Amino acid sequence: MSLHIFASFVTPFGTAANNRAETEGNITTLQKLLWQGETHSTVSAEAIRFALRRLLEASEPTNRTWNESAQPKPRNEWKDDQFSGWAVEGGKVYIDDDLLGFMSAQAAKEDGSDSDDGEKSGKKSRAKGTVTLRRGLLEITRAVSLTPWGGDVTFNANTPWSNLGAKDKDNPGPYGTEVHATRFQYGIALTPERLRDKSRAAKAIEALCNLGTVAGNHGRFLFDFSPDVVIFRITQDPAPRLLYCFETKDDGKTVTADSLLKRIASGDVKRDELILGAGDLDSPVATQFKEQGIQSLGVKAACGEAVKQINSELKIKG
Repeated sequence: MSLHIFASFVTPFGTAANNRAETEGNITTLQKLLWQGETHSTVSAEAIRFALRRLLEASEPTNRTWNESAQPKPRNEWKDDQFSGWAVEGGKVYIDDDLLGFMSAQAAKEDGSDSDDGEKSGKKSRAKGTVTLRRGLLEITRAVSLTPWGGDVTFNANTPWSNLGAKDKDNPGPYGTEVHATRFQYGIALTPERLRDKSRAAKAIEALCNLGTVAGNHGRFLFDFSPDVVIFRITQDPAPRLLYCFETKDDGKTVTADSLLKRIASGDVKRDELILGAGDLDSPVATQFKEQGIQSLGVKAACGEAVKQINSELKIKG
């Protein structure tokens, strides 16, 4: 059987804004969805992946890097945009490609109706493009707010001269922003044995535990996406059984995990597979798990314990 790593994360409470959906007039809207019958704000998995890729650079070189100083505008830069290391056994592959996957689609170089084979047969042949791809093995769910969005909108004005291209740059530009004071929760899944380099599983977990800014963060907005609560499950079971397991009974002040505790009681999830990390070890969720005899640590300590167990199971030294 294979080792599987699952985790569910909850961020600290904060004010989310500029996680952009469609702009309505001069209102910058939040991405939203209907969640259990109510409107919740949401952050895409791709935004989390983007922030994670930048952290992975601290442990190993990545194939794709984001150059904020590039002109005329920031852009991605590649070390190997052909992903040539994947074509040979033992070839050099980068940590972000190994964990997060890639896809490069190339159109056909000529129209099928113009090819020699099509002329000889009297039939129009269809020229085919090529696709080079690898599925992302580190799977990440969309982050969903723990509380419903109440419809808050703020009025703002940017600093004069902040937009040098504007006709009236001497005056502040008015704009509106949808804001949500909340926590977000999201989950991940990873099967390390499918990685080209299994040691990267632990590096991914360490990066997720230190995730900072995600989605829409710039001079006007900062939201801490590091975990305030995290539950790891290291198991031979291929099903997560803990995604979106957190809830709140006091508008986001604290969190609980009643649904996961019910699965533990039913025998679907084993206690010894779980590690809880919490910023407050006297919080309701930490107390719930302590009462069940489940290991409860601080967030960084829980991350360290998860990394230790993962590397032990995979027989990785370090």
